[in-house]
Amino acid sequence: MSDAEPDVPAVSFATLARDSAERFQTLRRELGVSTFGINLIILQPRQRGRVHSHDRQEEVYLVLEGELTLVVEGRAHTLGADQLARVGPGTRRQLVNADGERRLVLLALGGSAEHSGRDGRAWSSWDEPGEGAPPQQVPLPEDLPAA
Repeated sequence: MSDAEPDVPAVSFATLARDSAERFQTLRRELGVSTFGINLIILQPRQRGRVHSHDRQEEVYLVLEGELTLVVEGRAHTLGADQLARVGPGTRRQLVNADGERRLVLLALGGSAEHSGRDGRAWSSWDEPGEGAPPQQVPLPEDLPAA
């Protein structure tokens, strides 16, 4: 479940429900995200999703656990944990867990607007006033001291 931080309404949190009986967890809704989609998808052994495409949205699939068989226009591609794939708009795809014993857990991220990169601001410390600077102009902080 998501909770907005009381003092910072632009921050929300959610927890991945990896043990849910549901196939989809709509993290976009839980977090209040309005510019891209993000879903947790859980497929039990031998389950598969619909063959589908999107008119404008591209999707990225990140495998967290198990093995995804991503069928793109009838051709199967296999991805393991920590691997990603992007599928563009207008391209038919299907998510399949072909494994007969292990579940598949993945994140699906989708968006249709042009990415606006390099719009960040950075500060050297929490005490630094002002509008900040482009992140590439601010040195990385020192690592935390050893405990």
